[in-house]
Amino acid sequence: MHVILNSFQLPLEQPVAVFALLLLVILAAPLVLHRFRIPGIVGLILAGVALGPHGFGVLEKNAAINLFGTVGLLYIMFLAGLDLELNDFLRNRHRSGWFGLLTFTVPFVLGYLVCRYLLGYEQVASLLTASMFSTHTLISYPIVSRLGLSKNEAVTIAVGGTIFTDTLVLILLAVFTRMEGAGIDMMYWVRFSLSLLAFSVIVLWGFPFVARYFFKWINDQTSHYIFTLAMVFLAALMSEWAGVEPIIGAFLAGLALNRLIPHASVLMNRIEFVGNALFIPIFLISVGMIIDLKVLTKGPEALIVAGVLSATALVSKWLAAWVTQRMLKLSPIDRNLIFGLSSSHAAATLAVILVGFRLGILDENVLNGTIVLILITCLVSSFATESAARKMVLSHKQQQAAQQPAVEQRVMVSLSNPKTIQQLMDLALVIQQEKCRWPIYPISVIMQEDENTASLANSKKLLEQAIHVATAANRQVEGHTFVDINISNGLLYAARELDATEIIIGWHGEKKTTDLIFGDILDTLIGKTQLMVLVNRLVQPVNTIKRIVVAVPENAEYETGFGRWVELSARLARQTSSKLIFYCDTATFEAIQSHLRKHKIFVNLEHQEFVEWQDLPVISQIVRDNDLFMVINGRKGSISHSRELDRIPDYIAKHINQTNFILIYPEQYPAEDVE
Repeated sequence: MHVILNSFQLPLEQPVAVFALLLLVILAAPLVLHRFRIPGIVGLILAGVALGPHGFGVLEKNAAINLFGTVGLLYIMFLAGLDLELNDFLRNRHRSGWFGLLTFTVPFVLGYLVCRYLLGYEQVASLLTASMFSTHTLISYPIVSRLGLSKNEAVTIAVGGTIFTDTLVLILLAVFTRMEGAGIDMMYWVRFSLSLLAFSVIVLWGFPFVARYFFKWINDQTSHYIFTLAMVFLAALMSEWAGVEPIIGAFLAGLALNRLIPHASVLMNRIEFVGNALFIPIFLISVGMIIDLKVLTKGPEALIVAGVLSATALVSKWLAAWVTQRMLKLSPIDRNLIFGLSSSHAAATLAVILVGFRLGILDENVLNGTIVLILITCLVSSFATESAARKMVLSHKQQQAAQQPAVEQRVMVSLSNPKTIQQLMDLALVIQQEKCRWPIYPISVIMQEDENTASLANSKKLLEQAIHVATAANRQVEGHTFVDINISNGLLYAARELDATEIIIGWHGEKKTTDLIFGDILDTLIGKTQLMVLVNRLVQPVNTIKRIVVAVPENAEYETGFGRWVELSARLARQTSSKLIFYCDTATFEAIQSHLRKHKIFVNLEHQEFVEWQDLPVISQIVRDNDLFMVINGRKGSISHSRELDRIPDYIAKHINQTNFILIYPEQYPAEDVE
């Protein structure tokens, strides 16, 4: 009984009791508030207010809460960098720069005028408080991530602008602190610039090099996750050494690892799951624990300061979003989403004000007003982001319904070798359309003469392994075993039964090509089905690929399946953030560009003039380490069939057998016409 009573002494100090309460809050707050159409983030912040030291005193803001809160904040910034569509981010970098400049300048100027002439503060106090208005924390980022909008242009602009403005503010803060202490001289700026440059080079160029090597040679998924977290917090620590806040390091770590962690991968799913389930919610609770509503009872002056600061913060951020919308010709929903993401103030804001308070530049009224500002802006940000994000999702769904493809993608994966299941399923995961409503279909075919308990058990084991890969990536999957007179007939029957649109099979390249490698499986398959067939041999994880080199025959644009394989190649390039290099004639490349533009698909494209593929050694000069070599070849008798391209698999098997390789036979007729 004594032990039980000790567990409930306030504030809770027993680690088990504290953690149990945090988990119950994380579970219950979003569920309860969802009934009232209130964002779950609001519930977590309000729970922090109620349970924290300034509320009922149930939880103390101790080292453990601070640790989890810091991890959660860094996790948000890391996910923001990791979720970005890197090619889109680079393409929109000027837009992000403009927004970053506006969301820094407008709040800073308006904040200075309000503090200097309305509140009557001294110049230094006005400048420091004004810099606080320019900062913002991506409190509501989990909302857009949950709704699948992390790659949206408005989100990309907001995230890029966040890094721009927060970096400027935190540099200003360091300057203010230095000015009040040891002072600033030329050597300070030299040291600061060199350390910042060295830090950026190490993270943006050194981290990808180390990570690619690690992912390539270490196959354990748990080790991949631990390695990724270690890189994030090492980058955050290095950013502190360089003289900037850890959030900058976490974001740059996300950008550095972006190309190596596909959005559809098992690793990405684990990163998002752990962050959204644990670290980020505890950070939001810790934000609420900062807030002391008692400051509202400390007289009219405190209320006036709190109201003026909160109104200035929200109005200035809305003005920055409005000017950005007008300049960049965005929609009102885009503007509201940018405002929602950029209007919340938390960690960086409090850091600025606490420094000013400790140095005696700012008084207690500003500190108390800032605490109220944090609560109000976090609530407004959550509601604004939730509202705009839901409208955007609804708009996207209506557009998708209007542009619904005639044939929805249904990927079938043939399994036979346990050693190749991971690479086959990884390929299926990255080529599957986003938000595809059909599962991936791993199948195992058993020949009738081999049907027995052992073969059925082996088939079950293969399917279980494939299902584990897909479910770990949070994808729908449906495994099947088929028994037929031979493997090729079994594959054809399975494709008809499952209404497949693509068939993925493995290629070992150990002997000759079609006859000796597959027997008659491939010849029969491409001869009797008009579906797209992908013959795959990956010698390294798909996420470590740097470039995708595609050999395209003449007249490929006239084939029925042209658009499908072009979109598939682009999806693969986007998921791996790889450059897509087409070796083809000019007319074919123009058709590829036209198709991608028509469907608003943006990838990093490069064109090389058509190569005379009969000179096979040229492949060794074209394909490098960490490349994926894709060969598009029509079936025999089709308008795009090339005898030279037929010889490439044989050459690769004999001379460059460590090359990642996919041979694609495009769809010949619409899938519904297949017999």
